[in-house]
Amino acid sequence: MAYAIGLIAGLSLFWLGMSGHYTPLLLSLGISSVMLSVLLTARLDILDREGSPYFRFLGILVYLPWLIVEIIKSNIVVARACLKAELDISPVLVKVRTQCETDLAKTLFANSITLTPGTVTVAVEERRLLVHALYEDSAQPEAFVEMDRRSRRAVDGPKLTA
Repeated sequence: MAYAIGLIAGLSLFWLGMSGHYTPLLLSLGISSVMLSVLLTARLDILDREGSPYFRFLGILVYLPWLIVEIIKSNIVVARACLKAELDISPVLVKVRTQCETDLAKTLFANSITLTPGTVTVAVEERRLLVHALYEDSAQPEAFVEMDRRSRRAVDGPKLTA
């Protein structure tokens, strides 16, 4: 029930923010579309924790500043490589194991890797990601452990590691 209430609140705020019209006709159409969306979500049996990302809003707000700093640091490295007279890159494909449990956490981790300049997630298979990187020395699987831990924590919540 909490997921349905959260979905109604999230969709309503999104609709109101995007619409900007508050006439009775448009408000009734907005309410109808929100209720239809929630009904279909419940009927498809996808109204669960993973389908309700607004419950993770604070975790993602903590994760984003860290990710932005990582993107800026990678931008500097890639810009230096582009501005050098000699191209000294050593592209490599590496398999990275993830500790993320949910599909949403895996997606956040894979997209975070792709957003970071110099790296691209090529494939995701169960708990492994195939990553293409410009530099072999910075593409070791250990280099992605912190991003994996932070993205898992942002989406799946704090977990104790064994």
